[in-house]
Amino acid sequence: MSTTATTTSEVSSNEWKVIHMSEQEEDLIRRMYKLVGDKWNLIAGRIPSRKAEEIERFWIMRHGDAFSVKRHRSKAQDS
Repeated sequence: MSTTATTTSEVSSNEWKVIHMSEQEEDLIRRMYKLVGDKWNLIAGRIPSRKAEEIERFWIMRHGDAFSVKRHRSKAQDS
C-alpha cells in the first residue's frame, strides 16, 4: 500500500519584495477597491505598467489583516 502526501506551500507576505507605489497610485487603488472590491485585474487596468498580482500583493501587505478577515467572512456567508 502506498501513500501519497500532498503538501501545499504558501508564500508568506513577509517573504515578498516590498512594492513601492506613488501617492497617486495608492490613492487610485484605495478608491478603486472601495468601488469594485478585490477585482485586481480591473484595478490594474487603470494603472499603467502595474500587474494585477503586484497590486494585490501591495494591498495585502498594506491591509493584510483587515483584508483577510473580510475575505473569510465573505466566504463563510457564501457557504
